[in-house]
Amino acid sequence: MAPTLRTVVRRLPLRLGVLAGHDGLDRPVSWVAVSELEDPTPFLEGGELVLTTGMRLDAGNAAPYVARLVGKGVTGLGLGVGLGHETVPAELVAAAARAGLPLVEVPRDTPFVAISKLVSDLIAAEQYDEISRAFAAQGRLTRAALRPEGPRAVIDRLARELGGWAVLLDESGAVRHATGRGASRVAALRPELERLRKAPGGGAPASLSLSTPGEYVVVQPLGARRVRGFFAVGLERPFTPVAHTVVNAAGSLLTLAVEHGREHLAAERRVRSAVLGLLLAGQARAGVEALERLGDGLPDGPLTVLCVAGDAEAVLDAAGSEFAAPLDGRTVVVVAGDHAEEVAVALAEHGPVGIGAPVALDDLRAGLDQADQALAAARRGSAGVMRFTDLAGQGLLALLDPEASAAFATALLAPLREYGSRADLLESLRAYLACNGHWDAAAQRLGVHRHTLRYRMRRVAELLGRDLDDPAARAELWVALTVAG
Repeated sequence: MAPTLRTVVRRLPLRLGVLAGHDGLDRPVSWVAVSELEDPTPFLEGGELVLTTGMRLDAGNAAPYVARLVGKGVTGLGLGVGLGHETVPAELVAAAARAGLPLVEVPRDTPFVAISKLVSDLIAAEQYDEISRAFAAQGRLTRAALRPEGPRAVIDRLARELGGWAVLLDESGAVRHATGRGASRVAALRPELERLRKAPGGGAPASLSLSTPGEYVVVQPLGARRVRGFFAVGLERPFTPVAHTVVNAAGSLLTLAVEHGREHLAAERRVRSAVLGLLLAGQARAGVEALERLGDGLPDGPLTVLCVAGDAEAVLDAAGSEFAAPLDGRTVVVVAGDHAEEVAVALAEHGPVGIGAPVALDDLRAGLDQADQALAAARRGSAGVMRFTDLAGQGLLALLDPEASAAFATALLAPLREYGSRADLLESLRAYLACNGHWDAAAQRLGVHRHTLRYRMRRVAELLGRDLDDPAARAELWVALTVAG
């Protein structure tokens, strides 16, 4: 921050006297401008302390001169006496008082350059203090990052350093950790997060700044090559350069933590893939020992294997601490038998899930085969979750491909459908098979004489070219009729 005019006039060696505009002494002085022009405003930016000897000032142009300075937004006016004017003109004092412009009397023996040097030194000191505060804050953030809770500690420290709120979010925008008053308002930022996920030209994602009356928010994405999360910071005042420096430092530390965590996680997943290979190869003891040496392990008791389609990384993230590994185009998750349903529901958000029946560790291959069959059925039926136990209860038909079985049924039963208008052949065959070839029971079901049914079955056998006393033929025909509906 720039020094205030009050700080400048209080320096005793300068012996500056305030004649008007006392209420504006807390305005910052961005620089000192010396000018004898009647209108110096084209050469000003605003915020300056303008120094002049008043060579071109008189009673007639004092008010317009002050008005131009006020319009430009200068901080104050200093008049050096003893050259153009022995004292500060009363008209100038009155004009400054009316406009609320601080007017300072500069004694003849106080050089303008001394005031300029003082302001320059004060600005440099403020900048040094800002840099020092930024470095100190970065040090505290770094120490927070080294704590066991890592990113959460950085968020807590960031909120304290800036005196606002801070929130850590995952890739989807869900809150992982929040601290400080007002953190709940981060929910309103969700529509903006999608913009940060899509960096123009595939480059690094940029940050986002938002402001509303009484609140200023900065959002930054986390991740080096892709967005792996976000963090947001909110203040009741605009962000200063120091605050931006602190926010950027926090972003670097959080990104480093996220990427380091991803590398560690990737290595852990490679180990789990290798262990899964051992378990499926029947080397259960070797697999379990490898996990124990890494501080990992499998659940006790019966195990349930889940096979999940969809993006492997998303599925692995959703699996959390469960034993999971990608395998040949799907993700295999091994959980405790009584925990399978809960995990399957969470994983189903990322793709179809097949659930095997509970098995012992030595039978994990069988559990995987069951889960694969259930996953195939889930894909065919567009189901979110399919259990092998439910699949087995549906019989052999549940394992058949719908398109292939429909084509088979159509081709096998075509001669009966094409035989004139005798649709009763199909119904007679269905009743005959349903009654296991018992003529009287089937005839009674159809409401016809058994001799009529015998005639129809002889005709069916002729048209289809199959022996209806052959169990294999009966099985094929029953499957065809069931698929045909």
